Amino acid sequence: MLEKSEIRFLPRDARRVAYEIRGDGPPLVAPAWWVSHIELDWQSAGFRRFWDGVAGGFTLIRYDRLGVGMSDRTVRDSDLTLDREVATLCALLNEMELERVSLIGGSSGSCAAVAFAAAFPERVERLVLYGSYPNGAAIAAPGVTAAILAAVRAHWGLGSRLLSDIFLGGADPAEHERFARFQREAATAETAAALLELVYRLDVRAHLPLVRAAPAVVHRRNDRAVPYRLGREIAAAIPGATFIPLQGSAHFPWHGDIDSVVRACREALAPVQPSSRHASEPEPVLLSSREREILACAARGLSDREIAEQLVLSPHTVHRHVANIRRKLGRSSRTAAVAEAARLGLL
Repeated sequence: MLEKSEIRFLPRDARRVAYEIRGDGPPLVAPAWWVSHIELDWQSAGFRRFWDGVAGGFTLIRYDRLGVGMSDRTVRDSDLTLDREVATLCALLNEMELERVSLIGGSSGSCAAVAFAAAFPERVERLVLYGSYPNGAAIAAPGVTAAILAAVRAHWGLGSRLLSDIFLGGADPAEHERFARFQREAATAETAAALLELVYRLDVRAHLPLVRAAPAVVHRRNDRAVPYRLGREIAAAIPGATFIPLQGSAHFPWHGDIDSVVRACREALAPVQPSSRHASEPEPVLLSSREREILACAARGLSDREIAEQLVLSPHTVHRHVANIRRKLGRSSRTAAVAEAARLGLL
């Protein structure tokens, strides 16, 4: 269970992007979806079940884009571009001093994940794309998208119910009503419409051949929001990608058959088990410069808080680095990790 949680704020152009850090382990980052609310999201049982299943053993990092959720609600036209989406993701990773992460990009968040992976291949460990698309203009006919946008702007109550029908498929009426209410709490009508326009405008076709972290592309066959064929196009255009078709019509992975999506994502994200090696041939261990600094402090017997004070970091950041060091060294405790590091000449 991903019970341990922190909410923080990233300064961004005189505004603040809210982000949540939940759990322990290697970092798993979920680029922002269309509309989210990092606090209210977690109140959904299906949402908790999905992320508990997918992100167990990871540090899950989610954020609300500017204009929605717990982030500052002011959104500008200059925010609504793919470049700005990537810049926000990059700024967040830099703020947290994360050199390399796994990404799970869902729906419109898949576009930011693809563009980031193409621009910074050295920073992406693993990549999972769910309900993804290469070109937002292909999601629906122009007349359909125009009608949806008009409904959202004209009457957010009716517009939120229309979107709930598109996103959730065959959910029961109570769930439709809960999600419609959630949308209205997470964003204003004008912001929701502006962000929907961005969804329909995003185009990552030129980035797809540049992605090196051969992703798992997961897509439900009868997805009502993003057609199945678009997920197939994504997988066909990225070198080494694996396409994983699933049954179902709900766009959000935390609705419908949640477990099948969890299994597909976990299989792609699960760390590769090290092969057995002779004792005289140790597995090479690559620690970042920051990890070496923290390791040296740990070897001196400093606690996470003491290391944080000395290196001017947050205790959570230190804790996450220590967890990564233990994982890389294959040791379950800090003491054992320090001993192994000394044996390997890393201290």
